[in-house]
Amino acid sequence: MSARTLIIDDSDLARRGIQSLLGGSADFDIVGVAGDGIEGLAAVRALAPDLVLMDLRMPRLGGLDAIRMIKEEYPAATVVVLSVSDDPQDLFEAMRAGAQGYLIKNVHPGLWLEYLTALMRGDARISRGIAERILQEFMRRAPVPGDTLPTLTAREQEILALVARGLQNKEISACLEITEGTVKRHLENILAKLHLRNRVELATFAVTRELRREPPPDD
Repeated sequence: MSARTLIIDDSDLARRGIQSLLGGSADFDIVGVAGDGIEGLAAVRALAPDLVLMDLRMPRLGGLDAIRMIKEEYPAATVVVLSVSDDPQDLFEAMRAGAQGYLIKNVHPGLWLEYLTALMRGDARISRGIAERILQEFMRRAPVPGDTLPTLTAREQEILALVARGLQNKEISACLEITEGTVKRHLENILAKLHLRNRVELATFAVTRELRREPPPDD
């Protein structure tokens, strides 16, 4: 089933580019566009989209405030920020506002589709490049410092390691020979134990944890 998608961006060029990109995929159905946060909020109320693609910096009502209002009224909507910035502060402000994803506008179009498709299926991936950029701030606010995770079971640590490798739920299921439902339940437990809100934060935590590990000593 296609995700009913609303694009909110003050750039007409950007809106048309996103429409062109997603219009070629059967996974997305563009149901509307808006030029700022006020128009976007009205469109969300009228269209009840599954996915909202939201620019951060817009006139009248900016992206962060619009995200908060949308998530308050329509918590089931998936909101993904579109930004020219890969500043860690922008990413975390968006996530604190309620966004489930963050896309940098100059990322290759193929990665856009891969990311959005994975996110709508519950398997948000985050690149090692982005993880490296946000490592310092994320680890400062991560609830479990260091290289040990005493609150996680052995199975949960296995799953976290596979998340760090970018595997989706279906791939984790096949790798560990368990059902996708079991994978999802483990992920829910991991999120609760680490006090993380969504798969994007978990993927970031998993990748940054892998980046923090010391390389094994030479024999």
